[in-house]
Amino acid sequence: MNANALSMNARGQARRAARSRALEVGARAGFVARGVIYLLVGVLALRIAFSDGGGKQADRGGAIAEIAEKPFGVFLLWALGVALAGMALWRLSEAVFGQAGPDGDKASKRAMAAGRFVFYSFVSYSVLSYAAGDKSSGSGSSDKQTDDVTARALEWPAGQWIVGAAGAVVLGAGLWIAFRAIARKYHKHLKTAEMSRRARQAVDVTGVFGGAVRGAVFATAGGFAIAAAVQHEPGKAKGMDDTLRTFSETPAGPWLLAFIALGLAAFGLFSWANARWRRT
Repeated sequence: MNANALSMNARGQARRAARSRALEVGARAGFVARGVIYLLVGVLALRIAFSDGGGKQADRGGAIAEIAEKPFGVFLLWALGVALAGMALWRLSEAVFGQAGPDGDKASKRAMAAGRFVFYSFVSYSVLSYAAGDKSSGSGSSDKQTDDVTARALEWPAGQWIVGAAGAVVLGAGLWIAFRAIARKYHKHLKTAEMSRRARQAVDVTGVFGGAVRGAVFATAGGFAIAAAVQHEPGKAKGMDDTLRTFSETPAGPWLLAFIALGLAAFGLFSWANARWRRT
Protein backbone atom coordinates (compact mmCIF):
# COMPACT_ATOMS: atom_id res chain seq x y z
CA MET A 1 0.00 0.00 0.00
CA ASN A 2 1.54 3.33 -1.06
CA ALA A 3 1.76 6.49 1.03
CA ASN A 4 -1.18 8.12 -0.75
CA ALA A 5 -3.43 5.16 -0.04
CA LEU A 6 -2.32 5.11 3.59
CA SER A 7 -3.08 8.82 3.88
CA MET A 8 -6.56 8.37 2.38
CA ASN A 9 -7.23 5.44 4.71
CA ALA A 10 -6.17 7.51 7.73
CA ARG A 11 -8.41 10.38 6.67
CA GLY A 12 -11.29 7.96 6.21
CA GLN A 13 -10.80 6.54 9.69
CA ALA A 14 -10.62 10.04 11.17
CA ARG A 15 -13.82 11.04 9.39
CA ARG A 16 -15.61 7.93 10.67
CA ALA A 17 -14.41 8.78 14.18
CA ALA A 18 -15.81 12.29 13.73
CA ARG A 19 -19.19 10.74 12.87
CA SER A 20 -19.01 8.23 15.72
CA ARG A 21 -21.76 7.56 18.24
CA ALA A 22 -19.54 8.81 21.06
CA LEU A 23 -19.07 12.20 19.42
CA GLU A 24 -22.79 12.44 18.73
CA VAL A 25 -23.53 11.76 22.41
CA GLY A 26 -20.99 14.45 23.35
CA ALA A 27 -22.66 16.98 21.06
CA ARG A 28 -26.12 16.25 22.44
CA ALA A 29 -24.84 16.47 26.01
CA GLY A 30 -23.32 19.82 25.09
CA PHE A 31 -26.67 21.14 23.92
CA VAL A 32 -28.20 20.04 27.22
CA ALA A 33 -25.45 21.89 29.10
CA ARG A 34 -25.91 25.04 27.00
CA GLY A 35 -29.62 24.85 27.71
CA VAL A 36 -29.00 24.66 31.46
CA ILE A 37 -26.82 27.77 31.37
CA TYR A 38 -29.26 29.86 29.33
CA LEU A 39 -32.21 28.72 31.40
CA LEU A 40 -30.43 29.73 34.61
CA VAL A 41 -29.34 33.08 33.15
CA GLY A 42 -32.98 33.69 32.22
CA VAL A 43 -34.12 32.87 35.75
CA LEU A 44 -31.46 35.13 37.27
CA ALA A 45 -32.44 37.98 34.92
CA LEU A 46 -36.09 37.51 35.88
CA ARG A 47 -35.14 37.86 39.55
CA ILE A 48 -33.26 41.06 38.77
CA ALA A 49 -36.27 42.45 36.89
CA PHE A 50 -38.47 42.41 39.98
CA SER A 51 -35.94 42.49 42.82
CA ASP A 52 -32.23 43.01 43.34
CA GLY A 53 -31.51 39.47 42.16
CA GLY A 54 -29.95 38.53 45.48
CA GLY A 55 -26.61 39.91 44.38
CA LYS A 56 -26.29 37.30 41.61
CA GLN A 57 -24.92 38.07 38.17
CA ALA A 58 -27.23 37.30 35.24
CA ASP A 59 -24.48 35.72 33.13
CA ARG A 60 -22.58 32.46 32.79
CA GLY A 61 -20.67 33.11 36.01
CA GLY A 62 -23.89 33.66 37.90
CA ALA A 63 -25.32 30.43 36.49
CA ILE A 64 -22.23 28.48 37.58
CA ALA A 65 -22.39 29.95 41.07
CA GLU A 66 -26.10 29.10 41.26
CA ILE A 67 -25.40 25.46 40.38
CA ALA A 68 -22.52 25.25 42.86
CA GLU A 69 -24.86 26.20 45.73
CA LYS A 70 -27.23 23.31 45.05
CA PRO A 71 -26.99 19.81 46.59
CA PHE A 72 -24.42 17.81 44.59
CA GLY A 73 -23.52 21.11 42.93
CA VAL A 74 -19.88 20.20 42.38
CA PHE A 75 -20.87 16.92 40.74
CA LEU A 76 -23.30 18.80 38.50
CA LEU A 77 -20.55 21.26 37.51
CA TRP A 78 -18.23 18.40 36.56
CA ALA A 79 -21.00 16.92 34.41
CA LEU A 80 -21.69 20.33 32.85
CA GLY A 81 -18.01 20.92 32.07
CA VAL A 82 -17.56 17.49 30.51
CA ALA A 83 -20.72 17.96 28.43
CA LEU A 84 -19.40 21.30 27.15
CA ALA A 85 -16.12 19.60 26.28
CA GLY A 86 -18.17 17.16 24.19
CA MET A 87 -19.72 20.13 22.41
CA ALA A 88 -16.24 21.58 21.78
CA LEU A 89 -14.98 18.31 20.27
CA TRP A 90 -18.03 18.08 18.03
CA ARG A 91 -17.45 21.63 16.79
CA LEU A 92 -13.81 20.72 16.15
CA SER A 93 -14.92 17.76 14.03
CA GLU A 94 -17.18 20.11 12.05
CA ALA A 95 -14.24 22.48 11.48
CA VAL A 96 -12.00 19.65 10.26
CA PHE A 97 -14.45 17.45 8.35
CA GLY A 98 -17.40 19.76 7.67
CA GLN A 99 -20.94 19.89 9.03
CA ALA A 100 -23.83 17.58 8.31
CA GLY A 101 -25.82 18.67 5.27
CA PRO A 102 -25.20 19.44 1.59
CA ASP A 103 -23.24 22.68 2.19
CA GLY A 104 -21.43 21.55 5.33
CA ASP A 105 -18.00 21.66 3.66
CA LYS A 106 -18.11 25.40 2.95
CA ALA A 107 -15.08 27.28 4.26
CA SER A 108 -17.27 29.82 6.06
CA LYS A 109 -19.09 27.10 7.99
CA ARG A 110 -15.83 25.42 8.93
CA ALA A 111 -14.44 28.73 10.16
CA MET A 112 -17.53 29.34 12.32
CA ALA A 113 -17.24 25.82 13.70
CA ALA A 114 -13.59 26.51 14.59
CA GLY A 115 -14.61 29.68 16.43
CA ARG A 116 -17.28 27.77 18.33
CA PHE A 117 -14.72 25.11 19.22
CA VAL A 118 -12.50 27.77 20.81
CA PHE A 119 -15.48 29.30 22.65
CA TYR A 120 -16.82 26.04 24.06
CA SER A 121 -13.31 24.89 24.98
CA PHE A 122 -12.90 28.05 27.05
CA VAL A 123 -16.31 27.68 28.70
CA SER A 124 -15.68 24.01 29.46
CA TYR A 125 -12.28 24.81 30.97
CA SER A 126 -13.71 27.58 33.16
CA VAL A 127 -16.51 25.35 34.47
CA LEU A 128 -14.18 22.42 35.16
CA SER A 129 -11.67 24.72 36.86
CA TYR A 130 -14.41 26.07 39.12
CA ALA A 131 -15.54 22.53 39.94
CA ALA A 132 -11.92 21.62 40.78
CA GLY A 133 -11.78 24.42 43.34
CA ASP A 134 -10.58 27.48 41.44
CA LYS A 135 -13.38 29.82 42.50
CA SER A 136 -11.87 32.68 40.49
CA SER A 137 -12.54 30.74 37.31
CA GLY A 138 -15.88 30.62 35.58
CA SER A 139 -17.89 32.60 38.08
CA GLY A 140 -16.18 35.95 37.59
CA SER A 141 -18.29 38.93 36.64
CA SER A 142 -18.60 39.29 32.87
CA ASP A 143 -18.96 43.04 33.44
CA LYS A 144 -15.57 43.39 35.16
CA GLN A 145 -13.89 41.14 32.61
CA THR A 146 -15.34 43.19 29.75
CA ASP A 147 -14.28 46.42 31.47
CA ASP A 148 -10.71 45.17 32.01
CA VAL A 149 -10.28 43.84 28.48
CA THR A 150 -11.70 47.02 26.94
CA ALA A 151 -9.47 49.25 29.07
CA ARG A 152 -6.35 47.32 28.03
CA ALA A 153 -7.36 47.31 24.37
CA LEU A 154 -7.97 51.07 24.35
CA GLU A 155 -4.37 51.60 25.50
CA TRP A 156 -3.00 49.87 22.40
CA PRO A 157 -2.05 51.76 19.25
CA ALA A 158 -5.26 52.06 17.20
CA GLY A 159 -7.05 50.67 20.26
CA GLN A 160 -10.23 52.62 19.55
CA TRP A 161 -10.42 51.12 16.08
CA ILE A 162 -9.82 47.61 17.44
CA VAL A 163 -12.51 47.93 20.12
CA GLY A 164 -14.89 49.53 17.64
CA ALA A 165 -14.30 46.76 15.11
CA ALA A 166 -14.84 44.10 17.78
CA GLY A 167 -18.06 45.80 18.81
CA ALA A 168 -19.21 45.93 15.20
CA VAL A 169 -18.51 42.20 14.82
CA VAL A 170 -20.53 41.39 17.96
CA LEU A 171 -23.36 43.69 16.85
CA GLY A 172 -23.38 42.11 13.40
CA ALA A 173 -23.30 38.62 14.90
CA GLY A 174 -26.28 39.50 17.08
CA LEU A 175 -28.30 40.74 14.13
CA TRP A 176 -27.30 37.64 12.14
CA ILE A 177 -28.37 35.35 15.02
CA ALA A 178 -31.71 37.15 15.32
CA PHE A 179 -32.32 37.05 11.54
CA ARG A 180 -31.55 33.33 11.30
CA ALA A 181 -33.89 32.64 14.21
CA ILE A 182 -36.77 34.68 12.76
CA ALA A 183 -36.21 33.11 9.32
CA ARG A 184 -36.16 29.66 10.97
CA LYS A 185 -32.87 28.74 9.36
CA TYR A 186 -32.38 26.20 12.14
CA HIS A 187 -34.91 23.89 10.43
CA LYS A 188 -32.22 22.50 8.13
CA HIS A 189 -30.22 21.35 11.16
CA LEU A 190 -33.12 19.54 12.82
CA LYS A 191 -34.80 16.21 12.12
CA THR A 192 -38.20 17.86 11.68
CA ALA A 193 -39.68 14.73 10.06
CA GLU A 194 -39.31 12.93 13.38
CA MET A 195 -41.23 15.61 15.30
CA SER A 196 -44.92 15.64 16.06
CA ARG A 197 -46.92 18.71 15.07
CA ARG A 198 -46.92 19.98 18.65
CA ALA A 199 -43.19 19.40 18.97
CA ARG A 200 -42.53 21.42 15.79
CA GLN A 201 -44.71 24.24 17.11
CA ALA A 202 -42.88 24.25 20.45
CA VAL A 203 -39.51 24.23 18.73
CA ASP A 204 -40.53 27.15 16.51
CA VAL A 205 -41.80 29.19 19.47
CA THR A 206 -38.62 28.67 21.49
CA GLY A 207 -36.33 28.85 18.46
CA VAL A 208 -37.72 32.07 17.02
CA PHE A 209 -38.39 33.85 20.34
CA GLY A 210 -35.27 32.60 22.09
CA GLY A 211 -32.96 33.10 19.12
CA ALA A 212 -34.26 36.60 18.39
CA VAL A 213 -33.81 37.67 22.02
CA ARG A 214 -30.35 36.13 22.21
CA GLY A 215 -29.39 38.01 19.05
CA ALA A 216 -30.79 41.26 20.48
CA VAL A 217 -28.67 40.86 23.62
CA PHE A 218 -25.52 40.28 21.54
CA ALA A 219 -26.31 43.23 19.29
CA THR A 220 -26.89 45.50 22.29
CA ALA A 221 -23.58 44.45 23.86
CA GLY A 222 -21.85 45.18 20.55
CA GLY A 223 -23.42 48.62 20.48
CA PHE A 224 -22.04 49.38 23.95
CA ALA A 225 -18.56 48.31 22.81
CA ILE A 226 -18.78 50.69 19.84
CA ALA A 227 -19.83 53.49 22.24
CA ALA A 228 -16.82 52.69 24.45
CA ALA A 229 -14.53 52.99 21.43
CA VAL A 230 -16.04 56.25 20.14
CA GLN A 231 -16.01 57.91 23.58
CA HIS A 232 -12.77 56.24 24.70
CA GLU A 233 -14.45 55.14 27.93
CA PRO A 234 -13.95 51.47 28.92
CA GLY A 235 -16.92 51.66 31.29
CA LYS A 236 -19.28 52.10 28.35
CA ALA A 237 -18.61 48.49 27.32
CA LYS A 238 -20.84 46.03 29.16
CA GLY A 239 -20.81 42.31 29.89
CA MET A 240 -23.98 40.26 29.74
CA ASP A 241 -25.14 41.13 33.26
CA ASP A 242 -24.87 44.91 32.77
CA THR A 243 -26.30 44.61 29.26
CA LEU A 244 -29.36 42.83 30.63
CA ARG A 245 -29.77 45.35 33.46
CA THR A 246 -29.89 48.23 30.97
CA PHE A 247 -33.13 46.82 29.57
CA SER A 248 -34.77 47.57 32.91
CA GLU A 249 -33.63 51.21 32.61
CA THR A 250 -35.76 51.81 29.52
CA PRO A 251 -39.25 53.41 29.70
CA ALA A 252 -40.67 49.88 29.74
CA GLY A 253 -38.94 49.35 33.08
CA PRO A 254 -38.54 45.84 34.49
CA TRP A 255 -41.10 44.43 32.04
CA LEU A 256 -38.69 44.63 29.11
CA LEU A 257 -35.99 42.84 31.13
CA ALA A 258 -38.58 40.22 32.11
CA PHE A 259 -39.39 39.74 28.41
CA ILE A 260 -35.68 39.34 27.61
CA ALA A 261 -35.28 36.92 30.53
CA LEU A 262 -38.09 34.75 29.21
CA GLY A 263 -36.46 34.81 25.78
CA LEU A 264 -33.14 33.58 27.16
CA ALA A 265 -34.94 30.84 29.08
CA ALA A 266 -36.75 29.93 25.84
CA PHE A 267 -33.39 29.62 24.09
CA GLY A 268 -32.35 27.22 26.83
CA LEU A 269 -35.39 25.08 26.03
CA PHE A 270 -34.56 25.33 22.32
CA SER A 271 -31.06 24.02 23.11
CA TRP A 272 -32.66 20.99 24.74
CA ALA A 273 -34.72 20.46 21.59
CA ASN A 274 -31.44 20.49 19.65
CA ALA A 275 -30.13 17.82 22.00
CA ARG A 276 -33.03 15.62 20.91
CA TRP A 277 -33.43 16.40 17.20
CA ARG A 278 -30.19 18.02 15.95
CA ARG A 279 -28.52 16.43 12.91
CA THR A 280 -24.92 15.57 13.91
